[in-house]
Amino acid sequence: MRLVLTWLINAVALLAVPYLMHSVDVTSIGAALVAALVLGLVNTLIRPVLLLLTLPVTLLSLGLFIFLVNGFMFWLVAQWVDGFHVDSFLSAVGGAVLYSIISWALSTLLLKNSDG
Repeated sequence: MRLVLTWLINAVALLAVPYLMHSVDVTSIGAALVAALVLGLVNTLIRPVLLLLTLPVTLLSLGLFIFLVNGFMFWLVAQWVDGFHVDSFLSAVGGAVLYSIISWALSTLLLKNSDG
């Protein structure tokens, strides 16, 4: 049940990003649900491999390169999912940051009581 709730929270966070950033577009709730699911899968399967491959650059940049990796994941999902569009790579980096912040805030507010 917690996994489904987390998926729904991430979909809501994805729906909120276009209101703060006009270069990101989510056309429907269905597109947000699919994009949140694909984003979760990509972050689970592909992101760890990319982080391992880019570890030297990440260390040299004191961790800031992770923002680019997250932006790439966000952009990649936008290329795959119909109804989810990002104008540019820079928009993807900003969208990924906003998505992470909104998702974290909603998760903190809504999932705090289910931990105990």
